[in-house]
Amino acid sequence: MASNNHLDNGKKFDSFMVSINFSRSNYDSCVYLKKLSSEEFIYLLFYVDYMLIVAPNMEEIVRLKEQLGLAFEMKDLGATKRILSMEISRDRPNRKLFLSQKEFAKKVICRFGMEKAKIVSTPLATHFKLLATPSPKSKHEKKYMENVSYSSAVGSLMYLMVCTRPNIAQAVSVVSRYLACPGRRHWEVVKWIFCYLKGTINAHLEFGEIGILTGYVDSDFGGDLNKRRSLTCYAFTLEGCAISWKSTLQSTIALSSTEVEYMVITEAIKEVI
Repeated sequence: MASNNHLDNGKKFDSFMVSINFSRSNYDSCVYLKKLSSEEFIYLLFYVDYMLIVAPNMEEIVRLKEQLGLAFEMKDLGATKRILSMEISRDRPNRKLFLSQKEFAKKVICRFGMEKAKIVSTPLATHFKLLATPSPKSKHEKKYMENVSYSSAVGSLMYLMVCTRPNIAQAVSVVSRYLACPGRRHWEVVKWIFCYLKGTINAHLEFGEIGILTGYVDSDFGGDLNKRRSLTCYAFTLEGCAISWKSTLQSTIALSSTEVEYMVITEAIKEVI
């Protein structure tokens, strides 16, 4: 829960942004935007005590920073290189920007003792068939799992997946279903994902010129062996770079593959809107 002081500061900041003709996004309350011309905008993204400013030219960014500096106590850190464990690099001549979590991934791999693990080529092997049967099944397995930080490991993988790694979305979706009662087999799958992560440590998102928005959908009819629910998967790319993705079990049981496909397409269309 936010303190009254934080709430007051939030209201003060919101009022200030409105006073300089910025409006709050209807889709993300942390985003403020201002129209500069028929096709150009300046954006300010606000998260706790971090700000990112994006605009088509540096003059607009400098002007906004000067306005903010007069109203609030701030520190200008220059061009963003890192935020929330995400690393940002640029290829200015070719107008490209790269987003990765290489260092975060390395720390996670070391934290769970997987730095010497053998690399695998897929995020989830087909021979893994997981069930939500009561786990652990024996006293030996129970003792083994007491020393395993399953939830923490899955949480770290989930953060990577949400921010920059759509290639592990389906695998993370699978292991996250067993947070309540993981067994040794479930932990083996998590370690497999770490092995894949180690082999793709340099993977990143590459943003370029604004271009065509393309969407892909897929499903897995009755793929969940426990409740026979199907999988909804979609990914959207902008000029080839993934900007939105999802892999999750459907909330209801579909009775046919046709029904599954309709449900997947519905979710994808809602994301487009």
